[in-house]
Amino acid sequence: MNQQDAAIATTFGQLPALLLTSPDGAQASITLYGAHLISWRGADGRERLFCSAKSALDGSKAIRGGVPVIFPQFAERGTGMRHGFARTSTWRVADQGLDEGWAFAEFALAPHDLAPQHAQAWPHGFELRLRVAIRANDLTMRFEVRNTGGEAFPFAAALHTYFLVDDIASVRIDGVETEELVISDKFDRVYENVAPRQALVDGGVVLTLRQEGFTDAVVWNPGAEDAAALADMADEEYRRFVCIEPARLEGEVLQPGEAWRGEYHVS
Repeated sequence: MNQQDAAIATTFGQLPALLLTSPDGAQASITLYGAHLISWRGADGRERLFCSAKSALDGSKAIRGGVPVIFPQFAERGTGMRHGFARTSTWRVADQGLDEGWAFAEFALAPHDLAPQHAQAWPHGFELRLRVAIRANDLTMRFEVRNTGGEAFPFAAALHTYFLVDDIASVRIDGVETEELVISDKFDRVYENVAPRQALVDGGVVLTLRQEGFTDAVVWNPGAEDAAALADMADEEYRRFVCIEPARLEGEVLQPGEAWRGEYHVS
């Protein structure tokens, strides 16, 4: 496999995308809309990410599933749009290829890439970089925020990962609470200053999750009632996923010329 074979331009729904394939057969699909990792299959062929069957895949609204990139604010914790503009902006492919068996692609977003309403609402000089790399049954995501302007700015960041599970009722999560976390109904909780390593236990499958730079974690599932109220989610789909997301929610301020980096490793 040569460098050009590692990433192939394709579409996902109606969205332009890249299909990454590593030499050992792992695959990932990332849409340019949102630099959104929408599918990840390890070399074992098993899909690891959930995407709602009712999600819009035409750029009309944020994608429900995969790994939305959250920036510059989390949820309603700020005066801007919910979860920020990164997940609904069109990114550029900055680099792609193979690196010691890893297939990777890097995406970039800067003010000149934004829709006018987003550029006006958040008038700071910045560059975002997201690197997605896959090999065997491993996934690495690296998110970098750089202040390219003349004034400091605060921000929040998260990788809002929807993990595909067999049944939410049988899932166990280690590393966010003192005991194993079991989700039986609607669940939405922020964990600050978490241990850098967690685990998702789904029957006989264990995913090890490791985060660097991201100090916090968020665990979310809408439960039956809230799922029924979501137009982009089928009523019973809440049983098929859990969100465990690395996050940096408070206190990060970048001075001009500074950069922050967060990494997320899943294996």
